Amino acid sequence: MQNQEFEYAGFWVRTGATIIDTILTFLITAPLLISIYGWGYFNGEKADFIVGPADFLITWVLPAIAVIVFWKLKQATPGKMAISATIVDATTGKPASTAQLISRYFAYFLAMAPLFLGIVWVAFDRRKQGWHDKLAGTVVIKRANTGPESVKFNKD
Repeated sequence: MQNQEFEYAGFWVRTGATIIDTILTFLITAPLLISIYGWGYFNGEKADFIVGPADFLITWVLPAIAVIVFWKLKQATPGKMAISATIVDATTGKPASTAQLISRYFAYFLAMAPLFLGIVWVAFDRRKQGWHDKLAGTVVIKRANTGPESVKFNKD
């Protein structure tokens, strides 16, 4: 990859990608959870952290598998694809290994534990790496200058 063509994906574009992924995940998992547990699942009638085996499978296992498979096959989740971002090895710029991607997924939990500090870290890091990226040895890049064309006015 040529350095002139790419830049590190910053905090706000990555936040946008996360919002897209969260909405898509909800649109897939919510109907499954409602069909099994009813509407009470979402309105607080079920006080347990994990209501049952289907809850664990639908809210924890399947999303984890889906994310890691997307990362492996496309180097991005649908949200990252929407912003033209990809996850690559931080040293070589080549696709991240399966081991890196799996460790990156589980490192998210460490990054979120102290009040999301490891996620917010992206905003201040020179290479825009969150703790999950640093632990896995990955970076998120996107094509440089992917914004709209600059505004031009005719001078009178």
